[in-house]
Amino acid sequence: MSDFLTSKFFIVGRLILGIGLAAAGALAFLPAPTYLLWMVALGVTEWGHWLTLFALTLLILGGFGISRNGTFSATSLAGALLCLVAACFTVTPVLRGVLIARELRLQLEHSFGMAEADRIDDAARKATPLVLSNLFTGVDVPAIQPTSVIYRKDESQELSLDLYQPSSQRGSSQRVGVLIVHGGGWQSGNSREFEALNRDLAGRGYLVAAINYRLAPQYKFPAALVDVRQAIAYLKTHAADLGLDGDRLVLLGRSAGGQLALLAGYAGDPAVRGVIAFYAPPDLRFSYTFPANPAVLDSRGLLRAYLGSDPDHLPSTYLAASPFYFVSSTTPPTLLIHGGRDELIGEEQSERLAVRLAAYGRPQFLLTLPWATHGCDINFSGPCGQLSTYAIERFIAVVTK
Repeated sequence: MSDFLTSKFFIVGRLILGIGLAAAGALAFLPAPTYLLWMVALGVTEWGHWLTLFALTLLILGGFGISRNGTFSATSLAGALLCLVAACFTVTPVLRGVLIARELRLQLEHSFGMAEADRIDDAARKATPLVLSNLFTGVDVPAIQPTSVIYRKDESQELSLDLYQPSSQRGSSQRVGVLIVHGGGWQSGNSREFEALNRDLAGRGYLVAAINYRLAPQYKFPAALVDVRQAIAYLKTHAADLGLDGDRLVLLGRSAGGQLALLAGYAGDPAVRGVIAFYAPPDLRFSYTFPANPAVLDSRGLLRAYLGSDPDHLPSTYLAASPFYFVSSTTPPTLLIHGGRDELIGEEQSERLAVRLAAYGRPQFLLTLPWATHGCDINFSGPCGQLSTYAIERFIAVVTK
């Protein structure tokens, strides 16, 4: 083994791996210039702790460029330094997450005006925002399987939603409902995405309904919004059968689904007690004016497919599809979650909405994750997944009290 670690094959191999790891690690800071590199950045920022371990292992196994007989090797030294740089780069999301975790509980209490300790069960109260061991072992999630039901049916198609309902809670008439709206640029995606959060919330006693809706470009706005409203109506109508309190609902959406959740939630329905939006575009005119890098995402093309044309030709449609302009003195509490280096939907979208909500005196909190990019919660056990879940659990408990 020792002969292999000092062999030319290992030394050159570590140099090549060090170059690759350092280049990938740089995506924890630098904007991804293409769609493929955005996916790499997502992996580096939410699973980078594994790369840190790998880089440190290579560093330790091969030493720092000095062999056992004292011979200096520039190639080995370069490989060692690159592995060290890669480890420093890839560990930064976790380190930055730890800093955010230290303040998150107090920030949530300040934003929503209640002490979270009185609103959630003992198990949740003891949880910390970021458990480092869970990065490697994974967060325990209840093995709750969804039941698919049809919530909308017409001559052309059926639309389903997935119900996550813990068996121990059946028969309860006081359960809070959480409606999940998937992302996908209004053109793709389905109700089975990001299931871990659905099962986690169901395990805490909530009835979770993850919906499918009509997709563009075949079905343009407001078709998807109509479907979200129909799903809300379905939950209310069947509240007694589902053991649901139809007057206590929370909407949660990701990306395009966040736009739909915000728009439906800001319509003035008193049953909607709160809205949660991950990396959403609340102002579609703003999105068109300041698009994503087309090498990463053709955001203008998505908007034209969803709304029918550009804002110059359909100004009223862009206005009607933008929850930013529906904020009022009665808007429900809002939790916004956004990555600080989101290449698809810039963080300024959520920042602008948070400022507008504050101007109207509405409870709101923007959880900014500086290292994170679009889709950061895909790893439920990663730094974004753990921090966002902590905020979501407490937000729902507080606003549905």
